[in-house]
Amino acid sequence: MNDTTVESLIPYDEIVQAALRSVVRRVLERVDAEGGLPGAHHFYIAFRTRFPGVEMPKHLLERYPDEMTIVIQHRYWDLAITDERFTIGLSFNQVPAKLSIPFAAVTGFVDPAVDFHLQFQAGEVAAAPEPVPEPAPVPPPGDGSNVVTLDRFRKK
Repeated sequence: MNDTTVESLIPYDEIVQAALRSVVRRVLERVDAEGGLPGAHHFYIAFRTRFPGVEMPKHLLERYPDEMTIVIQHRYWDLAITDERFTIGLSFNQVPAKLSIPFAAVTGFVDPAVDFHLQFQAGEVAAAPEPVPEPAPVPPPGDGSNVVTLDRFRKK
């Protein structure tokens, strides 16, 4: 028997994470279509605040620099869902705010009314490649008249 694990060429973890995030999307779509949360249902949604594409007021980002959990229950407005993100209006200490959250930024989803929990690894976004500076042009060979000697600047 061989104890060596073969690395999969199929990204199962990514596929499972995407499928579970689609549960969150479908639940929010249903709530939006029905005009609100049914019964005692309410949601806690945790997300990475600095994930690319997250849009939120600066004061909230300063207060929650890494992760934040929002509660969707009685007072929310302008819920809009796309395949990639959801946008919602919520009140924080009586101050209204609009948030736009990519599903890939979501790290947790809980509906305590029915003891339903999902935990995610926050999606990773490939960093943009660093621009490679162009090499300095090589001066054409000449008679050497543009050569500067540094001898007088050297310590003796």
